[in-house]
Amino acid sequence: MSDFILDNPFLEFLDARLVAWSSGYAEFRMPIQARNLNRQGVLQGGAVATLLDAACGYAGVYAEQGEPAIHGFTLSLTVNYLDTGLGKSVTAKGFIERQGRSIFFSRGEAWVDDKLLIASAQGTFKYAGTHGKK
Repeated sequence: MSDFILDNPFLEFLDARLVAWSSGYAEFRMPIQARNLNRQGVLQGGAVATLLDAACGYAGVYAEQGEPAIHGFTLSLTVNYLDTGLGKSVTAKGFIERQGRSIFFSRGEAWVDDKLLIASAQGTFKYAGTHGKK
């Protein structure tokens, strides 16, 4: 599976990679490194929230190759932390729940090493400009 081009400096700074992307779904993976840890030595909650925000948002802005890019922004994001992040990598998966003309709703899951669910999220996002959805 090849990575997609992010064109997102903050996610690139975190070494996050968009590893799966299709209509209604996005998956990001990030290595757990010392710079992502908090004072207790576990994955920083803000890093998890960032990945969940990206996965939930990208799930609603997929465009086929050759089509104009679709952009959006977060209106709200609620994250529930379920466990600590200790492992080699964290994967955030975003799923569209409902899509309208200008707003979409997504849910997300964050997994450590594809085994341990550490957080869930729900978000509301707004399309930026015209996106061609009917």
